Amino acid sequence: VQLQASGGGLVQAGGSLRLSCAASGRTFSTYSMGWFRQAPGKEREFVAVSGWSGGSTYYADSVKGRFTISRGDARNTVYLQMNSLKPEDTAVYYCAADRSDGYMYSDYERDYDYWGQGTLVTVSS
Repeated sequence: VQLQASGGGLVQAGGSLRLSCAASGRTFSTYSMGWFRQAPGKEREFVAVSGWSGGSTYYADSVKGRFTISRGDARNTVYLQMNSLKPEDTAVYYCAADRSDGYMYSDYERDYDYWGQGTLVTVSS
């Protein structure tokens, strides 16, 4: 199983970026898929998740209204559209997949089974 994140880069405050994560090695249609991030000197934190069924999504308060998570048609790809970026959004962004046994989605890092390698997003002021 492999999750490959891409799309990070350097952007000015107020700009936009779109992250992608392609999962392979198994079918992820029954998995929820999410994004976490880790800023320099800080712990990794939850950003957004797309539940395993339908269009259910959940966001951290810090990104609500600015970021949008979506899944590809085959549900093995997850995207994170990031608008109105702020310097405090600077971090390494990780995608992750969760079997979601008995629940729709989770914002707890420990619930996720597979992780991508991370992609760096730098927002300049």
